[in-house]
Amino acid sequence: MRKAFRYITLVLLSALPIVVMAQAEEDEPIGYAYATYFFCDSGGPADRVDEIFKKINAPDLDKQVKDGALQGWGWLSHHTGGLWRRAQYYTAPTLNDLLDAQDAMGADSDAETDKLADEFNSICPSHQDYIWEQLVGGDSDTRGTAIFSVYYVCDEAREERADEIFKNDFAPIFNTFVEDGKIANWGWLSHWVGGKYRRLQTVSGSDHKSLLAARGELIEAMYADDNEAGAEFTSICGSHEDYMWDLETTTQ
Repeated sequence: MRKAFRYITLVLLSALPIVVMAQAEEDEPIGYAYATYFFCDSGGPADRVDEIFKKINAPDLDKQVKDGALQGWGWLSHHTGGLWRRAQYYTAPTLNDLLDAQDAMGADSDAETDKLADEFNSICPSHQDYIWEQLVGGDSDTRGTAIFSVYYVCDEAREERADEIFKNDFAPIFNTFVEDGKIANWGWLSHWVGGKYRRLQTVSGSDHKSLLAARGELIEAMYADDNEAGAEFTSICGSHEDYMWDLETTTQ
């Protein structure tokens, strides 16, 4: 695993469920997330990669957080959605910090680690990497274990306008849902490096049933008939893919 791509890394903030960071000045990013989404065998073998991750990767990530190189990380398992079965992310305040932390991780290896890494790769033989820039998010320190992530395909010529709509029109709606206890937290992230998805919206909650109910109310508020901003947003980011994740392992 470490030999194959240096280090298993999410989203998504789901998911990426992204670690909540102090709100930045207007028009400045809150932080960055390195995310890796894995294609794995379904069923029992996928559970085995959770064990491998906790054994050889979680301690390394914890050390990076303790040393101040990272702000946080998480490991996610697929609940409902597309073909990605596992996802891992770590966060840092700047892009340079993010890349420096990646270089520092996984430097040491031994025969047992290499064997486990090979086993991981046999179960999850391919992956996709993304670097996300977090533009805006909730201020709560609470992070739910149920995650709903929406990965958007957007018109690249107008996607900055979509960010403006999210900051000015949608963020107050999401913050109200946090204040009312309907969701634990949320984030809006932009594509920096990776595949076709240009934007990522994440919300987290205590369980998937209540999170789905809250998402239904959010959609009604965001795309109400009298909300011109919602219609404009849809014209910019008109296609998306939904994922529901379980937050298996994490640290602040």
